[in-house]
Amino acid sequence: MVKKMKWILVITGLVLVIWAVGLLPVAGQSNKEPDRKLIALSGKLLLQVKMDEPVDSIHKALEAIKTDCLISGLADDDARKTFWINIYNAYFQILATKEKKTRPAIFEEKLITIGGVKLSLDQIEHGILRRYRAKLSLGYLPQFFPGKIIKQLAVSKIDYRIHFALNCGATSCPPIAFYDYDKIDKQLGIAASSFLKTDTQINPQKKTVMVSRILQWFKADFGGNQGIKIILEKYLGEDFSEYSLKFKEYDWTQKMKNFDS
Repeated sequence: MVKKMKWILVITGLVLVIWAVGLLPVAGQSNKEPDRKLIALSGKLLLQVKMDEPVDSIHKALEAIKTDCLISGLADDDARKTFWINIYNAYFQILATKEKKTRPAIFEEKLITIGGVKLSLDQIEHGILRRYRAKLSLGYLPQFFPGKIIKQLAVSKIDYRIHFALNCGATSCPPIAFYDYDKIDKQLGIAASSFLKTDTQINPQKKTVMVSRILQWFKADFGGNQGIKIILEKYLGEDFSEYSLKFKEYDWTQKMKNFDS
């Protein structure tokens, strides 16, 4: 029995080591200035989608980028957030309307090729923008083996405000905006403020505050229940420390091309 327990401990230790190695960031990310032309392609693609203009030439340009140029061109988190939010919002519209893809395939299948890398919408959201967090864990668990390229492309720190910028075609989703590298921090602040002010329901008598289900699905990204209350106080200007949180049902009714402007 003692010998068996030793083997169990050894195997458990090896599994934990492998898991930890899989979570380590990949060294050697570029310290160069971001490639503004590359970032601008994401906004141009989204604009073409909004205007119902052809996107083939932009598709080809994105596919033709060399992988190392994609990695080095998105040299900091502002560049990565700007590029991948625009890309996500553009490609969801393309896949849903032109390719007629539906859930769950639209999220899970690798239908997007950028820089020679085949990606799914889930990989963009949960791998790159959420720094390889597991999709169905309220944000508390990592993806054990996200893959080298995802780690190279991922942000260095999760910004909870991305959840107020990504649109998956549902009525309850935040509206689509065009994100710009030089304004991304301010724009995400506006997106968070606008969404929370519009979508939050406060009941002072019952001491309850009802918020989007998004904040429950990705609770850890927001710092748990306490973090959610702090965020609400920041954007709504009220103290919610004594309030109970409630989460709305999500309206999955399709609402395509819900652009903010």
